[in-house]
Amino acid sequence: MSGPVFLTEPEPARGVARPVAPGIRRIVARNPGPMTYRGTNTYLIDTDDGVVVLDPGPDDAAHVADVLAASGRIAGILVSHGHGDHVGALPALAAATGAPVHAASGAFGPAVGDGDMVGEWTALATPGHAPDHLCFARGDIVFSADHVMSFSSSVVIPPEGDMAAYIAGLRRMLARNDRLLLPGHGPPITEPHAFVAALLAHRLARETAILALVRDAPHTPAAIVATLYVGLDPRLRGAAEASVLAHLVKLRVDGLAMERDGVWTRG
Repeated sequence: MSGPVFLTEPEPARGVARPVAPGIRRIVARNPGPMTYRGTNTYLIDTDDGVVVLDPGPDDAAHVADVLAASGRIAGILVSHGHGDHVGALPALAAATGAPVHAASGAFGPAVGDGDMVGEWTALATPGHAPDHLCFARGDIVFSADHVMSFSSSVVIPPEGDMAAYIAGLRRMLARNDRLLLPGHGPPITEPHAFVAALLAHRLARETAILALVRDAPHTPAAIVATLYVGLDPRLRGAAEASVLAHLVKLRVDGLAMERDGVWTRG
């Protein structure tokens, strides 16, 4: 099954803030891996009041020191969602700066909802990968975080992850006219429409293939992965099974599949 052409980049210089757009720099955290690629992207946004940090990154003292050294005065902190590779460093950064935190979850600071403005940036609620996931848009630039990553498709893990919501979020992004997406992992996406369209088409094709399998015979998520994910990195098998399960849950809600004792059949 073909999919989008994902982007690659060389190993980044650690601790260095590189420009990715006018007034926006990126520091890649020291947490590379199969789920994070080169590491989590922490973005530094220049404003008249100082730097706004988007996604502090993992709980790593060296990364916090890098962000502080590159930022000067930190005027605010934006959070895309509450996964640890994005917010692990938040307590240390907030304590060091006293900067206000803006996130969907009130646990971090003032709750931000869909359409809310934080400075010049508009929050876009994009649940699916995580129920509290936000993108932030200004004009035709969007911080797409883990909703649209450039190195891989996003993992959707039930019950926190919701495939129906994720697909709806991709359609929402596709309806926009953006010229640049700045993802949570991987390099910038300079052709957003084509990239998101390919992501959406791949998800819908995957759903069609999963439905065909369960219509043909009972399947477990593991059996579906073995059939559809040929050549899968063994380290990603658990994530693949979770995404298959997310598709199956969506199909059950749609009345097209049913489950008993972990085995899925046609609805």
